[in-house]
Amino acid sequence: MAVGEPAGVRWDPGQYLRYADERGRPFADLVARIAADDPRFVVDLGCGPGTLTATLCDRWPRAHVEGIDSSPEMIARAQRLTKPGRLTFTLGDVRDWKPDRPVDVLVTNATLQWVPGHLELLPRWVDVLAPGGWLALQVPGNFDSPSHQILSTLAAEEPWASYLDGKVRQRAHAPGPETYLAVLARAGCVVDAWETTYLHVLQGEDPVFEWIKGTGARPVLQALPEDVRPAFEREYKARLRQAYPRQEFGTVLPFRRVFAVAQRRAR
Repeated sequence: MAVGEPAGVRWDPGQYLRYADERGRPFADLVARIAADDPRFVVDLGCGPGTLTATLCDRWPRAHVEGIDSSPEMIARAQRLTKPGRLTFTLGDVRDWKPDRPVDVLVTNATLQWVPGHLELLPRWVDVLAPGGWLALQVPGNFDSPSHQILSTLAAEEPWASYLDGKVRQRAHAPGPETYLAVLARAGCVVDAWETTYLHVLQGEDPVFEWIKGTGARPVLQALPEDVRPAFEREYKARLRQAYPRQEFGTVLPFRRVFAVAQRRAR
C-alpha cells in the first residue's frame, strides 16, 4: 500500500498491522495463483510494512525480492526485515518506478486504488517483465460499502466539511476484474481475473473503525485538526456500529477484493 498515496498522508504501520491476518489473506490468495517455477527477480510494489513481502522469499527461495513503497514510515518498518542479497526495501513511487533488469514476478497488493489513472501503468509494467514473466495485482472493491459511504457523507456535513474542503482531494478507486482482464490481455498477457468477498469476523470495540482507520479513512482523519477529530471519530463510530452491528461471535465486515494474475506471452 501507500505507493502514490494522497500527498502528506503519514501511514501508521502498527495500526495497519492490527488486522494483519485478515489483510494478509488476499495477498496469499493472489500469490497462490502465480505459477512461476523459479523466478530470480521478484518485486512487490506498495510493500507497506514488508511482512507480506518477506513471505515471497519462502515461496521462491532463489529469488531476490525487492519491496518498494512511498511511505517513509512503512519503509522504515520494512527495513527491519532486510536480508542482504535476498530481501531489500526501497523508498519510491510506483509512477516513477523503473527496474534495472527484467522482472520475473511483479506483485502489487492493495496499492493501485490510490493511484489515479493506474490502468495506464499496466502495459508499461508488462513491458518490463521477462518473457513468460508474471504480473499479479489485488485491489479493494468495496468503495460503495457502508464504511466508505458513511465516511463520505460525514465528511460533507458541518462542522467537518469546512475543515476538509480542498484538503482531501483523492479518493481511493479501482475498477472491476473485467477491466483489468481487458487491459492486460491487450498488453500481450494470458490473464486470470476474479473477485472475492471475504467475511471478516472482527473482535473488540469498534473494530470496523479500527480497520478503516489504518487505511481508507486515514487521509480524512489526518486532515482534521486535532481538537476537531475526536468528535468526528465519535460520530463515525456510532454510525459504523449501526451499519455493522456486533453479534455474539464478533462483528462481520464484508470486504470485496478484485484480483488479476497475468503472464506475459513468451516471445
